[in-house]
Order: sequence, then structure tokens, then C-alpha cells
Amino acid sequence: MTYRHIYFIGIGGIGMSAIARYYKAKGFEVSGYDKTPSPLTHELEAEGIGVHYEDNTDFVPKDPQTTLVVYTPAVPKDLAELVYVQENGYRVIKRSRMLGEISAGQRCMAVAGTHGKTTTSTLTSHIFTACGEGCSAFLGGISKNYDTNLLISGNDVVVAEADEFDRSFLQLFPEIAVITSMDADHLDIYGDEAHIREAFKAFASQVSGTVIAKHGLDITPKDTQAQIRTYSYDDTDADFYAVLTDGDGNGYTHFDLHHPEGVIRDCVVGIPGWVNIENAVAASAIGLTYGLDPDKIREALASFAGVKRRFDIQMRTERCVYIDDYAHHPREIAASLTSIRGNFPGYRLTGIFQPHLYTRTRDFADGFAEALSHVDRLILLDIYPAREEPIPGVTSQIIFDKVEAQEKMLIRKDELMEKMAGIELGDKEVFMTIGAGDIDRFVGPIGKLLHERLG
Repeated sequence: MTYRHIYFIGIGGIGMSAIARYYKAKGFEVSGYDKTPSPLTHELEAEGIGVHYEDNTDFVPKDPQTTLVVYTPAVPKDLAELVYVQENGYRVIKRSRMLGEISAGQRCMAVAGTHGKTTTSTLTSHIFTACGEGCSAFLGGISKNYDTNLLISGNDVVVAEADEFDRSFLQLFPEIAVITSMDADHLDIYGDEAHIREAFKAFASQVSGTVIAKHGLDITPKDTQAQIRTYSYDDTDADFYAVLTDGDGNGYTHFDLHHPEGVIRDCVVGIPGWVNIENAVAASAIGLTYGLDPDKIREALASFAGVKRRFDIQMRTERCVYIDDYAHHPREIAASLTSIRGNFPGYRLTGIFQPHLYTRTRDFADGFAEALSHVDRLILLDIYPAREEPIPGVTSQIIFDKVEAQEKMLIRKDELMEKMAGIELGDKEVFMTIGAGDIDRFVGPIGKLLHERLG
């Protein structure tokens, strides 16, 4: 690359910030725009990356010959800075294309799927790192082991979260890839579930070595020339699966991990929940297929600390547990809530959910209502719009009306802390904040309030 400056439009996004950090570490001048300040943009600034929050073309480096511009499709097409660089001779590429160029010519380990990919890719990168092989990793969340969404290694292994939004993952050509799920999502992009499946099959066709698909997914030899293997939480017909052995009484379940070459005995994942055992099977399948040592994989699973905002335990006492989760698709929410039910039997479960996007709420209102009916008490917030304009008739009410819970309330987010302060607490309570919008801004205040009320 002959560029000196990499300029990011939407630099505060989790995927964009990882690439910005990568090029900063490689010695490039890096700067960019984002709409709002956040803890992540403040971290970028502390690392020497210039970030501004005003859509102002004066901040764009003025030499198109030495400046490469990277943008996220989440920014509006009429953003002044984006229009400026498109009309003034800059090379302008999407984030997904940039990630594809970084991983080209390297050994790419990719994790795709409509849910589960962030935890699975982060765990995969931890396995490679903890086993001593190392990897560079571009993650869709903040690893709690390393407190970053970027790992850099001297070898040629790249672990990437392969995002289906805007067909981004079709820029990747992995050696080994996991596909966790192919559920309907992003229907504003794809139109219907058939086109989503078509995109995942196209992704599978770009894998050169092995596709490791969740057992039951429709990935066949017609779709890819790669070897196809399957994984499962506990289905013994899969190539990789877990056999549960015992629990330790604290929500952590031990299991034996069966794979085509043998069994890894007495595994445990460092974060609780059956869904994380399934993620661990998938991540381990990548490591085993690559050739990592099974005993070292076992040790890596036990030392995994998880991902911020993915089944992220904020508080855990005998009386009260508080978990924060990024889940924003009905299947994800159902998996998280059933995991909680299994880990904390006898506890009253309160879910605090902020729907993400008008289109997703419209398309999956019934699914959200069904998933949220797993809770005892629901606190439902207004829709977080992100990049979208309102859709007439689409509000959180269409979910609320269909939820079957013992207790439910629909409130504005500015009412949340007052409602939390007035909730009657029993002897065994689990609270869970759920959503991909700005509900994360309440995680600290809710944790503080619960500590103050429960001591």
C-alpha cells in the first residue's frame, strides 16, 4: 500500500475501530469521524488516533493520492464527508473490502452466522493465542482476556468475524470457516430468508479448506468444494459435539469434547451457559482442524473470560445476578434466556429489552414476543433506530402486546432507572439487559443501583 493516511468514516464502530487500530499499529497516520463519542472512541483518541464528531470536510486529509478512505455502510449515503471523498478523487472502500484485503494471502479463520459469531470468533482467537500459535484477530466485540477488539501476531493466521450485513462476508476467502446459523435477519438488505441462505452458501463456496457448519444447516457439497464437517452442542451425529459430565453448582458445566480424531476429556468454558459450550465446540473445531494441541485447547477454554456485552456477568451474589447481553435477534434472546434458566433455577428473571431497528422489529415481532415470554418480568424500551427512519405503526407496542409474562411494562429509556429503583426485590433475582442499541449506557448505573439496594 502506497498510502500514508487511512481515514475512517464511522470510526467508532466495533469493526471499523479494530481496523483503525491495526493500521495505527502498522505505522500509518489514522484518523476519522463518528457521530457520537463513546468509550471506544475515547480509547482510540488515547491511542493517538484523531477522532472528531462533526460532519465537516475540513477534517478530511487533503491529498487524495496518499489518503485511503474506509467507510461503513451504517453511515448515511448523503453524509457530507462521504460525498466529498467520493467526488474528489479519493480511493473509497467499505470496511468489509478493507478486511478482505488485510486477510488476502493469509490463513484466514472466519466465523459467520446470524448469531453466535462474536463469542465464537473471540474464543477462537483466544485458543490460538493461549495455545502459543498466535493470530491477528478482528473481532466484533471487546475480548475480556485482552481488553481489545484487535490482536496482532507475527504469523500469517487471521481470525475474522465474518459479518453477513450488507453481504460483507463475501469479501473473505477463508481457509477454515464456521457457520453458526443462517436465520432470517437483515431483511432490509436481503428481502427474504431464501436470499440470506443463498448468501451463506456463496460464502461457503469461497472457503478453500474446511467448512464447519452447525449440524442441521443446509450446506452441502453442491455449495462448496471445501470439506464439510458439522458441530453441535450435544447431537452425537455431528463431527464435533459435547457430552456433558457434571456441573460445579455455579453454572459451569464440565463436558467431554468429541471430535473425529478422539475426545478431549473434562473441558469447561470460563463463562457459563449451554450456549457457550456450543460456541466452544465450534471454536475448538477450528483449532483442531488447524492442528492445535487438544490439551492446550482444553486449557484455553477454561481460561476464556468472555466478551463484553455477550452474556456478560456484571454482578453475582447468592441473592442477585445481573447479566448484560448484546442479543438482538429472537433466536439469540431465546438462547440466552434458556441458558439463564438452566444456570439459575428458582430465580425470578427480569429482562430489560431495547429492540434494535424498526425493520427488525417489524419483521420479527412475533419471534421477539415468544422469546421474551421466557422471562417473569419484562421491562420493554422504545426501539433504538440506529441508521433507520421510523416506520408507521412499528413501535415496541407490537412486541409488548404479544408477550406472555407474569409482569410487563413498556417505558421510555429515560424512565428506566426510576422504574428499577422502585422494583420490589425478592430473595433470588436475575436481571438481564438485552439489546444492540444504547442500552449499554445503563449497564453501569443498573449495576451500581443493584449493589446499593442489595448490599
